[in-house]
Amino acid sequence: MPKRTLRMVIAYDGTEFSGWQWQPGRRTVQGVLEEALEQVTTVRTRTFASGRTDAGVHALGQLVSFKTTTYLSPEVLQRALNALVPEDLVVRHLEEAAPGFNAINHVLTKRYRYVLHDGPLPDVFARRYCWKLWHRLDHQRMAQAAQVLVGTHDFASFQSKGSPRQSTVRTVVDLTVRRLPPPAEHLVFIEVEADGFLYHMVRILVGTLVAVGTGQRDVDWVHEVLQARDRKRAGITAPPQGLFMLAVRLPPQHASPPMEQVAEQVQREWVPPGLWLLQPESRSAPEPPGA
Repeated sequence: MPKRTLRMVIAYDGTEFSGWQWQPGRRTVQGVLEEALEQVTTVRTRTFASGRTDAGVHALGQLVSFKTTTYLSPEVLQRALNALVPEDLVVRHLEEAAPGFNAINHVLTKRYRYVLHDGPLPDVFARRYCWKLWHRLDHQRMAQAAQVLVGTHDFASFQSKGSPRQSTVRTVVDLTVRRLPPPAEHLVFIEVEADGFLYHMVRILVGTLVAVGTGQRDVDWVHEVLQARDRKRAGITAPPQGLFMLAVRLPPQHASPPMEQVAEQVQREWVPPGLWLLQPESRSAPEPPGA
């Protein structure tokens, strides 16, 4: 039977994973997913992801492609996989792809979100999904400083050692900093979309902007860091648990309405864990008998 190319959008809680990429003796997203595929299709299948997330980093819309000879329809295969994968991973969508499609090579941009928490008390329910800061952030100063990073630049100052690349030039097409409205006013979202990312680039970018938001650095300092092309000049590397891979953007020849709908849904539906407790409906609900 000829091979088919399939692609899927997956979400996972990265807390208990040692990142995306398969590693011997470690629990990884790729390893768990490929084990489930083998159980369903009886053939070991290699998967390719658009973003190689690190240990502790989460995904709401990771794109994965693979080739298979299975006769199962995408809908049946999706249900079978979701019945096998652990509860911290889910296949949100699965569909046929054009022959030769690859989640690494056929993506225009990737978008990430970083969640910051600067409320007076830690959120015990959200501790695995944000970076708790003890200083109130000036998100407007952060947003102002971030604009210098939009465009095509050499981001050598925002790269950690460990995964050398041929070029450190990347194009950031969008970078936003926003504080959520009540009752989530203690959360700040940083979202960045680019044609590619260097090792730890988003987390170093976040650590640099946080230095501006806490008043440790001036707004103009970010431009100096960018021009220096020196990792030592930038801020700290933000911890992994606040980072989420949101979605990817595909070129028109590889796009599909279902994929676009999933990407849009992912970016607007997610509510930080524990936040539902603060919703007006919950606060006004009557207490149960005996409470």
